[in-house]
Amino acid sequence: MNALTLQARAVQTTAFSPKLQHAVRLLQMSSLEFARCLHDEAQSNPFLEVEEAPDEHACEDIARAPDGRDDDSLWAAEYEGAMGRQNPAPSAGEDALDALQGLAVPVSLRDHLHAQLGTRRLTARERVCAQAVADAVDEDGYLRVSLEELAVVLGESGSQLRAELERALAHVQACDPCGVGARTVSECLCLQLAQAPASACRDLCIRLATEHLELLASRNLQRLSKAVGASLEETREAVQRIRRLNAHPGWQHGGEVAAAVTPDVTVRKHKGVWATKLNASALPRVQLNHLYAALADSDRASLNPQMAGCLEQARWTVSNVNQRLVTILQIARAIVSRQTLFLEYGPLAMKPLGLREIADEVGVHPSTVSRTVRNKYMATPWGMMELRRFFSRGMEHSTGRSSAPAALKELLSEMIGAESTQAPLSDAELTRLLAQQGFSIARRTVTKYRQGLGVDPVERRRSGW
Repeated sequence: MNALTLQARAVQTTAFSPKLQHAVRLLQMSSLEFARCLHDEAQSNPFLEVEEAPDEHACEDIARAPDGRDDDSLWAAEYEGAMGRQNPAPSAGEDALDALQGLAVPVSLRDHLHAQLGTRRLTARERVCAQAVADAVDEDGYLRVSLEELAVVLGESGSQLRAELERALAHVQACDPCGVGARTVSECLCLQLAQAPASACRDLCIRLATEHLELLASRNLQRLSKAVGASLEETREAVQRIRRLNAHPGWQHGGEVAAAVTPDVTVRKHKGVWATKLNASALPRVQLNHLYAALADSDRASLNPQMAGCLEQARWTVSNVNQRLVTILQIARAIVSRQTLFLEYGPLAMKPLGLREIADEVGVHPSTVSRTVRNKYMATPWGMMELRRFFSRGMEHSTGRSSAPAALKELLSEMIGAESTQAPLSDAELTRLLAQQGFSIARRTVTKYRQGLGVDPVERRRSGW
C-alpha cells in the first residue's frame, strides 16, 4: 500500500538572499528610479537619512566596500570632490527659487480648444454643441466621429440639430492650431491653405489636396504634373508647399513631456588623459541615522521586532548603495579604457565590445555588467550615451579587423549625407559601396541601419520631394 513518509536531505541550490535581491534591484535602476526609491525608503524607515548635498566629510565612510575593505580610495576621493562641488543649499533667510516653477505646464488639446471657445460670443446652446465637437476631436486633431453620432450623444435628432452641429464644427475649425477639427486629411490641408493669401500656387495646392491626394502620396511628380495640367516646376513648388503643412495639428498639444536624462558618469579629458567621474547631481547620498541606531543597539532585548527589521534593512540599503556606486564607476572606467578612440574621433571609431570582457576586468559576472549598464548614461564629448550602446558584436572587415555597428551606421550616415539630391543612393548601391571599403554585409542589414538612422527610402530622398 502507498504511504506518506518524511525524509530529510541536504541539497545544494542557488538562492538569492533578501540582501542580494535588494542589491540587484538597486543596481539595475536608473538614476531617477534610484533617487525615488531612496526617498521612499527614507520616509518609511526611521534609521535612514537621504542627503542631496553632503559636506566635504560626508564620503569618508562611503568608500568602504560592503565587506569592510577600503580598497577604492581613489574612487572615494573623486566622489568626495564631486559632491563637494555641488551648489550649497540656500540659507533659511534666502528665497529658494524652484526651477520647476519656470517650466511650462502641458495643456491638452481639449483644454486648449475649450479655452478658445470660452472667448467666443456664443449662446448657451451653441456653446454646448461646440464643446461636444471639441470633446470628440482625437489626439491627432481630427473629428473621426460623424455629426449624426454626436447628435445621438446629445440625445436629440433632426435637421435643426444637424445645422447647429455644422456651425459648431465651423467654430472649432476656426480655433488654433489651424486644421483642427478636420474630418479627412484633405480637409485638414485645405483648412491650412485657406489661411494663406490667394495665389495661383495656393489654388493648385488646394486642387492637389482635394482631387489628387492619392497621386500626391505616390510621389510621382511627372504623373502629378500631367494630371493637373501644370508645369513640372509649378507642380514641384506646390508639392513643397503642401509638405510644409501639418497633417497632425493635434500633436502640438497634450503630448507627453520627455523626461530629462541625467548622466550617471561624466568623461572629460584632463592633461591628455580621459578621466571618468561620478555625476554628483545624480547621486543622492543615503546614510544611517547613527543616533537611532545606537539607541536600538543599546537596548536589543526590548527592541520591537519591526524596528529591528527596519534597522537591518537600513544597513542593507547603505551597504548596497555604496556597492552600486562603486560598481558603476568601475564598469564605466573599464568601458572608457577600451573606447578611447570613440572619445577622440567619434562614433566612426567605436570598437566592438563584449560584456564578458568588461566583467573579467572588473571581477564580476557578465549578468552584473548587463544590469549595471541598463538605463545608465555617460556624458561624453559626443553627447549623452547609454552605457549599453558601447557593447556590440564586431562586423568583420576584409583586413581581418572588426568594427562596431555604431561605426558602420556613422559611415552609412556620411555616405547618405554626401549623396546627390538628384540621384540618391539606394540600399543596394550603399551595400556595394560598403563592400568596396571591405565591409561585406547584407542589403537587409543596410536597410535596417538606414531605418535606425531615421533616413527615408531612396524614392523619398529624390530632389523635389
